[in-house]
Amino acid sequence: MKNFIIFGASKGLGEAFVKGLPEKGDRVWVVSRTYPNSLNVEDDIEKYWIEADLAKPDASHIIANTLNGVTIDVLIYNVGIWESKGFRDDYDFEKDDPAEIANIININVTSTITCIQKLLPNLKKSDNGKIFLIGSTAGLEHNDFTQVSFTASKFGLRGIGNSIREHVKKYGIGVTCINPGEIATQIPLEDGIEKVLSTYGGTQIPLQDLVSLVKCVMNLSKASCVKEINMPAMLDTNG
Repeated sequence: MKNFIIFGASKGLGEAFVKGLPEKGDRVWVVSRTYPNSLNVEDDIEKYWIEADLAKPDASHIIANTLNGVTIDVLIYNVGIWESKGFRDDYDFEKDDPAEIANIININVTSTITCIQKLLPNLKKSDNGKIFLIGSTAGLEHNDFTQVSFTASKFGLRGIGNSIREHVKKYGIGVTCINPGEIATQIPLEDGIEKVLSTYGGTQIPLQDLVSLVKCVMNLSKASCVKEINMPAMLDTNG
């Protein structure tokens, strides 16, 4: 039996992790601002919702207090916001609002640090604890992203992973940063991988591939250290 906590799990990739990773008898805590529909799925898995706004400084305390010392085996930090006009043809970094810049860094970087910090006591109780940070190819060298704040936050996530990995290796906790390219979040997990392939070819990654990747790493023994996985789509120009 495994205990999961999955951040950003009300939709998209986070929801796919909730549906695709736990097995019968496992327990999963879902962290999100809005109620996740995955909690309504009948699948013999215990699910609990932690309502938390990661933009607020008390979010990590709310989450840790809700868990109240429960052992966590797998922590997945799948959080990432970007500029309101980011990834649009009319995006212009010079017009970014300073308040929005600060909010992106706060949610994508600061909350990552504070939430993991508060949950390390829970992870230390596990016999084979794993932390997964979901980054982006935007956080890798030699990309052409112009969304400065989002890109900076994803580079920062890799730094968080490196430092936390050094801190927790004495406890046998693995820390893996996964940097995917564009993900086909528009097509739900249950619709199947073939629909993604026929719709997008090799330009977007199926949710199933990310679920399979995390499942593989989380089932490795604590003798293995998978530091970082870069996963662009086959036809991703930023890969």
